[in-house]
Amino acid sequence: MIKTRILDLPSHSAKHAHPEHQLVIGLQGCADFEVMGQGGAVSRLHACLVPGGEAHAFCGRGHNHMLIMDMPALGAYADDGLSALFERPRFLELDHHLQGLLDFADYSLDQPDVAPGLSWHLGGVILHALRERLDQPAQAQSRALDVADLQRIDTYIITHLERSISVAELAALVCISPSHFHSLFRAVNGKTPHQHVLELRLREAGRLLRETTLPVAHLASRCGFSSQSALNHAMRRQLGLTPRQVRLGRLH
Repeated sequence: MIKTRILDLPSHSAKHAHPEHQLVIGLQGCADFEVMGQGGAVSRLHACLVPGGEAHAFCGRGHNHMLIMDMPALGAYADDGLSALFERPRFLELDHHLQGLLDFADYSLDQPDVAPGLSWHLGGVILHALRERLDQPAQAQSRALDVADLQRIDTYIITHLERSISVAELAALVCISPSHFHSLFRAVNGKTPHQHVLELRLREAGRLLRETTLPVAHLASRCGFSSQSALNHAMRRQLGLTPRQVRLGRLH
């Protein structure tokens, strides 16, 4: 029988093994897993498949909510192909079509009076949906970045301009693996994520130079540059102008 539940994983590292196969899907927050030498993050729409009997280490990153399913390593599921999911450890990216099902599971399993058969049925539906997606060609599992994705990415970048922003962070916003996100983003925008972040940093720095009297060193830090000289170098290379020239109105 499939056992489905929701747990908050501890923030300290732990390691164990159990005879059941296990599927862990992120509902809220993030956790790190390592199975048979493979490591990966489990976050929103990102999952980890742990074969039964294999020791695995895990650690939650602060507050998190994980959907966890256990199923027998042998027995009733051999005929329907579910056991093939657990032939080896896997870190998977789930598509947005499963979002509604996961939201329903998150709400339903968190209730104090869960119907006895609900967790079993929910677990079965999720596992079969996952199995079906793994059987599809890789190209069919991928998706494009749409306008809403790009707006979400830009809003996040602008909100966090003052610090370093990684490709992995941006990829997590739209539930795409970092390597796949990099190629998708470049295909849509004609530039890499790093180049786009730099462009937004320079755009905001230019606005502050023209519209405020903030010291250059202060606004450089505010826009995520390590120093005034770093901002100066980036502006000269990308725009052919210095911050002083921008402030005096040479850039329109």
